[in-house]
Amino acid sequence: MATVIIGTGIIGTSIAYYLSQSKTAPSSIHLLEFSPELFASASGYAAGFLARDWFSSASASLGRLSFDLHQKLATEHDGHKRWGYSRSTATSLAETIGDGEEEDWMGEGVSRVKAAKRIAENDDTRPVWLAPKHGKPDIIDKGEGTAQVDPYELCQFLLAECQRRGVNLHHPAKATSVTRDANGALSSIHIQSTKTFENYDIPCTRLVLASGAWTAQVFKTLFPTSKLKIPVSSLAGHSLLLRSQHWPSPPSTLSKDLEDISNHTSGPQPPCHALFTSENINPSTSYSPELFSRLPSGHVYIAGLNANYPLPSLPTERQIDPKAIGVLKGTAERLLGKGEFEVEREAVCWRPTTDRGVPIVGPARRGKEEEKGVWIAAGHGPWGISLSLGTGLVVSEMVEGREVSAEVGRLGL
Repeated sequence: MATVIIGTGIIGTSIAYYLSQSKTAPSSIHLLEFSPELFASASGYAAGFLARDWFSSASASLGRLSFDLHQKLATEHDGHKRWGYSRSTATSLAETIGDGEEEDWMGEGVSRVKAAKRIAENDDTRPVWLAPKHGKPDIIDKGEGTAQVDPYELCQFLLAECQRRGVNLHHPAKATSVTRDANGALSSIHIQSTKTFENYDIPCTRLVLASGAWTAQVFKTLFPTSKLKIPVSSLAGHSLLLRSQHWPSPPSTLSKDLEDISNHTSGPQPPCHALFTSENINPSTSYSPELFSRLPSGHVYIAGLNANYPLPSLPTERQIDPKAIGVLKGTAERLLGKGEFEVEREAVCWRPTTDRGVPIVGPARRGKEEEKGVWIAAGHGPWGISLSLGTGLVVSEMVEGREVSAEVGRLGL
């Protein structure tokens, strides 16, 4: 049976990765990506923060599964060196910290630190890149349930593994229509190369839509008469990638001891930190900055300024807002110290969101309405990287009709 996965971001590649490990022949799996540049949106420009138990009840099981899979994958494939997998101490400088209530992160100024289930007492651990005037932040998690990756490098690894096994990549290309047989089952999908404009058909008996913020558009293109609606919208977020004078770099200076600490889930404090705080943009507006240090690259990533910018037709058509970048630079100066860092990258990406604040992971079915043979995996909001591997395994199991490894019954349409 031929499986087509539309979307070659972190979710799509995770699905292909686990599906190609199962009974499905890798040569019958097709990844399709319409963007001229791979990993050009959230999959390549997100923070890469991982959490085990920061999720609402609907996605809690998926969160635990995915966190454990991230650790397992990193252990088996030297993830620390290859995509920067490291345990990370989660901390907060916010004036108020939630106690596990299910806050809507998509709301203006809301920090996802409010989803944390526990707060530990202060200790001697603080980010070395944090300006001394800020003192000791509160500890949310000492690294038992939080970690860090470089999402772009993780995506590169997953895709390379899929292709090594024989998974097909169609890039850049877009799906324009599907064909069903006399019994209503999917039989093929029509593809157009957006580089050569060649048109061709490939077999397709199982279809997964994992196109991030563009998922609803892809569904409408392929199923224009369907009564189903895919409630996935977009939320833009700007970010900076910084190089601090007080944070280890380059990789060659990373000691073996530091490497061992980063790779394991017990023992000494991990050297990476996630820092959540609050910032007033003006007397009437605030936002919730998030900073993440990475190893072995030695970068500090800052984001948290969200906005409802229009979704571009392609991820590569993004336009950076200088005002948003200015706000982030101001926050970086306050937290890291003026003149204590260099900006290596300015970016904006669009994350797929849902009104419910949880992803859609399941068949394209709601009530009596259904598109048979179609699954949706999108709407992960700020948790796409963290939930990626769990989503990939669960959707691969769904596609093959197997028992799923996490409770995702409340994540359907």
